[in-house]
Amino acid sequence: MGKTKFLKIAATALVGTLLTSGAAQSEATLDAGAFQKIIKNQMSAFASNNARAAFSYATSTLQQRFKTPEFFMEMVRQGYQPVYQPRSVTFGQSKMTKIGPTQEVFVTGPKGKDWLALYTFEQEEDGSWRISGCFLKKADNFSA
Repeated sequence: MGKTKFLKIAATALVGTLLTSGAAQSEATLDAGAFQKIIKNQMSAFASNNARAAFSYATSTLQQRFKTPEFFMEMVRQGYQPVYQPRSVTFGQSKMTKIGPTQEVFVTGPKGKDWLALYTFEQEEDGSWRISGCFLKKADNFSA
């Protein structure tokens, strides 16, 4: 599958998940410590190339869309290098937004550029929190 087509499919899946998950999260209580631990654990899984573990931190909706840990890991490798191989990571604020709870993460990517990664979360039926999306934005005015 071509890289462009692959990234379009990945982006569509993430946007679709966010559009369908926001309303249910409006009453959720934020747990910044839990969100940060989930992100750290997923980044550790990326660092050790453990696709199955990295995939386990995604919502069941994302898991259904990406089908396999390997497909998910390839999408992250191709489109999310700053969080896949960060040089440094600093956590910002946790906030409740229209699309649910979010966690700001300031990362310096593998090429030395600074990024804001905005992670979104969704609570699963069993009460656990999982990552429902990650949006990257260049951020030249900070150092992680």
